[in-house]
Amino acid sequence: MVMASEGKTPHYNSIFNVLDKESLTPILEELITRSAMPLQAVETGFAVDSTGFGTNRFYRHFIAKHGKEQVSRDYVKVHASVGVKTHVITAAVATDRDTHDSPMLSPLVQTTAKHFQVSHVAADKAYCSHKNLELIESLGAAAYVPFKVNAVGTSVSSTWNRLFHFFHLHREEFVAAYHCRSNAESAFSAIKRKFGDGVRSKTPIAQRNEALLKVLCHNIVCLIHEMHESGAVAVFPVAPAAP
Repeated sequence: MVMASEGKTPHYNSIFNVLDKESLTPILEELITRSAMPLQAVETGFAVDSTGFGTNRFYRHFIAKHGKEQVSRDYVKVHASVGVKTHVITAAVATDRDTHDSPMLSPLVQTTAKHFQVSHVAADKAYCSHKNLELIESLGAAAYVPFKVNAVGTSVSSTWNRLFHFFHLHREEFVAAYHCRSNAESAFSAIKRKFGDGVRSKTPIAQRNEALLKVLCHNIVCLIHEMHESGAVAVFPVAPAAP
């Protein structure tokens, strides 16, 4: 970090210089997880989703439906595991806009499971894959992930087949449990309303770090709220010493 000498005002670019350090990213990801840990006794259900934070750049892409190019605002994508009761974010990763959602479920859920008791995980159909469903169940949690219209229940994966038939034969029960996924969208909406839906940084690294800082600030808000509402105590575990 940049430290100001006594009696000297830091340069206004100091914060931006720190944000542009790639070494800051894992620190922010760890702080996000640790800021959620005081709510371990409250959160057991989680929703996995992603959202975008707009940048000051634009890009062109071809729209096959309309047969022409379109100019859109570029964005940083934040993938997160969200507690469905408090909306606290237990794990987050910031990537570029082209990163697919499905592969990100594994690191998010595994990070969450290291510190929280996971009873169920909800995610939209973009996350529906053999690997993701098997991972969730391997943690002793129930998976509520809807299947795509072209999915079939004759896979080599017994987990996939069982959940596929549950999805089709017990639709009302599935939908009732799956509804908790909307809490992820509520959390993202709260972040953008409080801290803005865009990032001001210029470089990709700084943009991702800025988006993660928004998530960290959101977690602090959630924790303060729970301290007043449910009596949660803000006690943070000490990081293990490096070998």
